[in-house]
Amino acid sequence: MLTLRKSAERGFADHGWLKSFHSFSFAGYHDPAHMGWGNLRVINEDRIAPGTGFGTHGHQDMEIISYVLSGELAHQDSMGNVKGIPPGDVQRMSAGTGVRHSEFNHAPEQETHFLQIWILPEQRGITPGYEQKTIPEGAKRGALALVASPEPSTQAVKLHADALMYAGLFDGAEETQLVLHPERKAYVFLVRGGLTVNGLALDAGDAVMLAQESGLHLSRGKNAEVLVFDLAA
Repeated sequence: MLTLRKSAERGFADHGWLKSFHSFSFAGYHDPAHMGWGNLRVINEDRIAPGTGFGTHGHQDMEIISYVLSGELAHQDSMGNVKGIPPGDVQRMSAGTGVRHSEFNHAPEQETHFLQIWILPEQRGITPGYEQKTIPEGAKRGALALVASPEPSTQAVKLHADALMYAGLFDGAEETQLVLHPERKAYVFLVRGGLTVNGLALDAGDAVMLAQESGLHLSRGKNAEVLVFDLAA
């Protein structure tokens, strides 16, 4: 079963300094039909104005991934991490028993455009943790590169959750397939460009929810960047 969700159907919040599209219910946006998909709870597409950002705030019992598309995200947390997250990097923060952090765009003239992703952990109350890795563009070109996984990997950040996250870049004749387990769920989010997913044409911001499917076929890319999640049902 495939369910297409168009970009315009997402929730939207304009805070002036922050413009955010919500794929699932979040903060002031509530839609009982879109509370998450499997153990994927949040995908927020955020644009932070120059010189602004999220002040220090707390999280608990959540796997949080930041995926920067343009600009740079400055991260600081109560674990002592002070990092810059540029495009091409994947950052994972395990909130566990509790962590406080801030995220800022310190550039005076450039907007920061990034995805904030939350995945429910397999176990509550773990020790908070942080990891950040650079994913080479070549690994994503015409393929799905594994960028987050519950298994240790030299390329992917480690998730304390039953989920896999892939990133890919597709254009022209580039295409790929991914085997899915019919008893799990999958979620495809098109970050930018155009792409065909199992016969469905997607534009930037569109998503496909998959259930009881045995495979995924990505093709007909037009400067496409895509994220794919293999999720616990």
